[in-house]
Amino acid sequence: MVERKVRFKDSEEVENFVNAAGQCDFEIDILSDHIYIDAKSFLGVLGLGFKKDLTVKYFGEDAKFESMLDNYAVA
Repeated sequence: MVERKVRFKDSEEVENFVNAAGQCDFEIDILSDHIYIDAKSFLGVLGLGFKKDLTVKYFGEDAKFESMLDNYAVA
């Protein structure tokens, strides 16, 4: 399992993230506090809000997905 911190500024970034997650054949979750959401659900991820740190947990490898995560990574 890989765990990364991300932050989205707007719904367009969420849409890009969800689209990339949807192309992966492994499980991806995103969480805020104690709320776990399937990262392939646009409305679910959107509901977590913007401009706050979120944790992405995934259980596979995909170079394209990981490269996209770098755009939203929290330093």
